[in-house]
Amino acid sequence: MKGNVEERAVKLGEYIIEKRTTVRDSAKAFGISKSTVHKDLTARLPRLNPGLYKEVREVLDINKEERHLRGGEATRKKYLKRLGCL
Repeated sequence: MKGNVEERAVKLGEYIIEKRTTVRDSAKAFGISKSTVHKDLTARLPRLNPGLYKEVREVLDINKEERHLRGGEATRKKYLKRLGCL
């Protein structure tokens, strides 16, 4: 999604709140890099829509807390697949 940067930042914020998604998944959905998503959400969105930013920040903080669990589960599945258990 190219075009208006401010509009994109707001749409990203709304998308993350609606879907409860990660930065990586949002980047894929919008066809942009993770760095761009992060920049839009942390630098542009607070200036454009502080209320929306607060809600997005809550989702991002939850994702950060759960990150190690998702990584551990991915590693577990990887090794189970190698052993032929999956």
